[in-house]
Amino acid sequence: MHGTSTIRIENVRVFDSRAGVSTGPHDVEIVGSTVRSIRPSGASRSSGDRTGAGSGLPAGEDSPTVIDGTGRTLIPGLIDAHWHAAFTEIAPTAMMSGDSGYLFAKAVVAADHTLQRGFTTVRDLGGPTHGLKRAIDEGVTPGPRIYPSGAFISQSGGHGDFRMPHEVPRGAAGHLSHAELAGVAVIADGEAEVLRAAREVLRQGATQVKLMAGGGVASHYDPLDVSQYTVAEMRAAVSAAENWGTYVTVHAYTPRAIRTAVEAGVRCIEHGQLIDEETAELLAENDVWWCLQPFLDDEDAIPMSGPSRQKQLAMVSGTDRAYELAIAHGITVAFGTDTLFDPQLAGRQGAQLGKLSRWYTPAQALQQATIRNAELLQLSGERNPYPGVLGVVEEGALADLLLVDGDPLCDLSLLARPEEAFAMIMKDGRIIERTRTAATR
Repeated sequence: MHGTSTIRIENVRVFDSRAGVSTGPHDVEIVGSTVRSIRPSGASRSSGDRTGAGSGLPAGEDSPTVIDGTGRTLIPGLIDAHWHAAFTEIAPTAMMSGDSGYLFAKAVVAADHTLQRGFTTVRDLGGPTHGLKRAIDEGVTPGPRIYPSGAFISQSGGHGDFRMPHEVPRGAAGHLSHAELAGVAVIADGEAEVLRAAREVLRQGATQVKLMAGGGVASHYDPLDVSQYTVAEMRAAVSAAENWGTYVTVHAYTPRAIRTAVEAGVRCIEHGQLIDEETAELLAENDVWWCLQPFLDDEDAIPMSGPSRQKQLAMVSGTDRAYELAIAHGITVAFGTDTLFDPQLAGRQGAQLGKLSRWYTPAQALQQATIRNAELLQLSGERNPYPGVLGVVEEGALADLLLVDGDPLCDLSLLARPEEAFAMIMKDGRIIERTRTAATR
C-alpha cells in the first residue's frame, strides 16, 4: 500500500501573494493536498519531521518526488472570478436551443482546457455546471474547482431572457423556456418570484446568487442603459442568500443599476464599465467588491454585429476610466474574464490577465488573480465547497500551485503561454498530466 504522497520543489522562488513579492530560493514540501513546509533552500529538516524509522520520513509517507525549481517561480493556482464553464467553447445557438448532451460534452473538454491554462479555480457566474462540478470533484474528469451560481436570475426582457420569439408570452409554449429547462437562466418578476428563484438556485448548490441588474451587450432585447429589477426585488434575493450564509452578485454596467444593487445589499458588482465617480465612491464606502474585466476593442473582443456591436463599443469605451476610478477610490477589485462562445478566445485566458499591466504592476495583477479572488470566494461562507486556504503559497494552504519557468513579476506575459512557461500545474496536491490542448490557440 502507498502512503501519503510527498512532493518537494527545491531551490525555487516563491510568490508571496499577500505581500506582492517573490522571495527565496526556498524548498517547498507538499504532502497530500496541502503545503506542509517552506524553508530556505538547503536547510536541514527539523528533527520533529523525522519520525519514520530510519527513513527520515514521517510514518505513512512515501519517499518524496523531488522537482528542481532552479530559475523558476512557484505561484498559487490562478483564479478566474467571472467564468461560464458551460459556455466558453460553444456557439450562442447551442446555449439557447442546442442539445444538452452536446453542451455538457463541450463543457467537459473546456474544463480540461481551463485547468491546462493554470486556472485551478473558477467562480462560475451562470449556467448548468453543478453536474460538471461534481464530476470534477469526484475525479471523473479533470477541471478547476468550481464555485457555481447555477442559473442566473433575470427579469422578463432582461439580460438573461433568452426566450425565442415563439416562447413569448410565457405559457404560449409551456410554462418554461428551453433556456430555463436547461438550467441556463431563471426568469422571475416581482419579489415573490425572485425570492423563489434565489431559494431554488441555492437548493441546487449555488455558492452565490447571480442576478441581472442591467442591460447587456450580447443580449438582443435589453438596451445597455436599461436598469433591471427594483430595490425590493433585489432585496428578496439578498435576503435568501444571507439566510444561506452567502451573497448576491449582479451584472451591471451603468451607475443607476449599480446604485440600485448597492442599496439592496448586493456584495459584488460584475463589469461596471460605465460607472461614474459618485457611484465608485459609493462602492468604496459600502465595501462592495468590483469584479472588473479588461474589456477592450482589440483582438480579444467577442465578435459582434448590429446593435450588439454598438453596445459593445459603448461599453469598452469606459474600461480605462473604470479601472482608474477603482484605483483612485481604493475599491477591492477582482479579476475575471467573462469569456463566451469562442474556444480561441478561451485560450487567451492568461493573456487577458496580462492585460492588467495596462493599469497595475505585474505583482498587483497577479494578486488579483490569486489572493484577491480567493478572498472574494470566502464571501460564500458556509456554502464554500472547498474548505481550506486558496490563493497563497503558505504552509497549511491547499496545494493549488503553478511552477513557472522564469519570473512573472518581470514578465507577466508568461501566464499567456502555459504550454511553454508552466513546468508544472498542481491542483489539490496532484500534478496535472499535461496534454496538447486549446490552451493557447
